Amino acid sequence: MTSPTLGEYFMQKLKFTPHLDCIPYIIPFFEKMTNTFSYIVKDPQSAHCAVIDSVMDLDYAAGSISYTSVNQIIQKIQKEQWTLDWIIDTHVHADHLSAASYIQDKLGGQIGIGAKVVQVQQTFAEIFNENNTFLRDGSQFDYLFEEGDTYSIGHLEAQILHTPGHTPACMTHIIGNAAFVGDTLFMPDSGTARADFPGGDATTLYQSIHKIFLLPDEMRLFMCHDYAPNGREIKNHTTVGEEKKHNIHVGNNINQSDFVKMREARDKTLSMPKLILPALQVNIRAGQLPPAQKNHQHYFNIPINAFNNKN
Repeated sequence: MTSPTLGEYFMQKLKFTPHLDCIPYIIPFFEKMTNTFSYIVKDPQSAHCAVIDSVMDLDYAAGSISYTSVNQIIQKIQKEQWTLDWIIDTHVHADHLSAASYIQDKLGGQIGIGAKVVQVQQTFAEIFNENNTFLRDGSQFDYLFEEGDTYSIGHLEAQILHTPGHTPACMTHIIGNAAFVGDTLFMPDSGTARADFPGGDATTLYQSIHKIFLLPDEMRLFMCHDYAPNGREIKNHTTVGEEKKHNIHVGNNINQSDFVKMREARDKTLSMPKLILPALQVNIRAGQLPPAQKNHQHYFNIPINAFNNKN
């Protein structure tokens, strides 16, 4: 008997079988202010669906929260009379505010995120000087995913890969012939996620990307962001094969040491995301605002020099 390939071994280890013949119905929604894609993922055989990486709108200068973007998703689900099973965040986003709890209030469904969110909560609870009323155990979410977990969207089976490096809690959600990679990968001409946030690591990111690269070449990869370099049109998905061949940071068999050297040098040149301070305070709470103070007003904390770690 021949030995299994690396990909076959990986799939056996996780009891993981990609269902390439299963094609979920996917509707993308693009939020221009943060270049974020949100998705409705629907079971083609039933009225059940999930929402992945929703966006709450924030006018930072005015301190104004609104729900224009996510209301488009809610209205589509209501119009079609679909049942929302899951509200997924692929990780604790640093560049936009999650609308997970807002969606749940309107439509129900379970909010899920990677189990390492507990590590992220512990880190940022210190940075934002959260008091003891903020629980650092992930209990703000309904389900904490571990590698190898599965869940259902109607008749669809979703499978989980832990793909840290950008953050400790990053998860890739594989649903039929589609994988939702969060910020781990961008379109091939945009490269890969940064790895310089607390808990991030370039070596770990490289290894996570190569875990994704073990999936079949024809597996579709859906992006959380697209920044349309060189003025090209906005795109929301590519394939494993295209990333392996053409990704400017990690494609064409770039080795780990060269990737890490590139990624760490590049990260030193990057500014912090504009919404990182409010986004983290909301997203470690599953899309809830920080508790109102005695005057019934919500506030974001602005820690000084908390991310001033560039050398």
